[in-house]
Amino acid sequence: MEEEVNAKKMKEIFLSPADDLSAAMKNAAAGTRFVLAAGEYKVKLEITSPHIEIVGQGADKTRIVRDDYANKLDENGVEYNTFRTYTAAVLAEGVSMKELAVINSAGSPEVKGQEVALTICADDFLAENCSFISTQDTVFCGPLPDDLIARYEGFLKDSLRRCGSMTQVFKNCLIAGNVDFIFGCGDALFENCEIRSVYDVRGGGYTAAPAHAESQDTGFIFDSCRFTCEDRVADGSVYLARPWRDYGKCSFINCGYGRHISAEGFDKWNDTSRDKTARFAEWGDIPKGRVPWGRKLTETEKDKLTAFFRKDGQ
Repeated sequence: MEEEVNAKKMKEIFLSPADDLSAAMKNAAAGTRFVLAAGEYKVKLEITSPHIEIVGQGADKTRIVRDDYANKLDENGVEYNTFRTYTAAVLAEGVSMKELAVINSAGSPEVKGQEVALTICADDFLAENCSFISTQDTVFCGPLPDDLIARYEGFLKDSLRRCGSMTQVFKNCLIAGNVDFIFGCGDALFENCEIRSVYDVRGGGYTAAPAHAESQDTGFIFDSCRFTCEDRVADGSVYLARPWRDYGKCSFINCGYGRHISAEGFDKWNDTSRDKTARFAEWGDIPKGRVPWGRKLTETEKDKLTAFFRKDGQ
């Protein structure tokens, strides 16, 4: 009932692809709902107002599209770098997206490098019934690792270099990519999502690349997700996760794995020793052949992870 009352109080602004989406959302008041008509919005979007809602007409109808990539040069001749390639960046707390797609259409990451569709550098983000589509590094769940926050001082704007606890929830979403296409340090829940591996001419792939600090107990949680692939992706060629930093944490609970997922499940990241520190675990029907440093969750651990995102005891 409280949610219904709050929804009625929200100011609604209706927009079409002919409108300047970025300008319309700049300095928006908290409690504003932006309703986007069907169509393609070609824009690089930064969401800096807290507690706003962005609602489309369905992920197959309302599409926010941009094509920036890591090796692209800006107006000063400087490469964009991974963290400036986003199509949409959420930089304020309490933002939600529903019934829309965010797409980085650059393609050819083997030449162009990383191509982020969605960056979240904020707390309390929610996406429902959305699609996030790119190739390499599709969705970044902030914050950055501490070493990169320091490294990019003076290069990335402060809003992209925030530190602290950040949580993100994705429900009934499609996330598509090929290499490290869900990555970062946020505590993020992916519930009943489709995690789709797209073809990569370089071969193989990795779905998640967590970089959590040792002090973080939650990490990335994939709950009742389906790991699927395009037809051209080879059998057993994709790993569920590899640790971007030493203590990256991923948990896979009651997930379904397609033919493309390697029996080993997890990769330690090139020639590192992160197999000794990474925290990767599963619950449910776990295929045979997993690497020995991947483990099975206890029921208590599983319940604690999923309870982290519950509110008001629900």
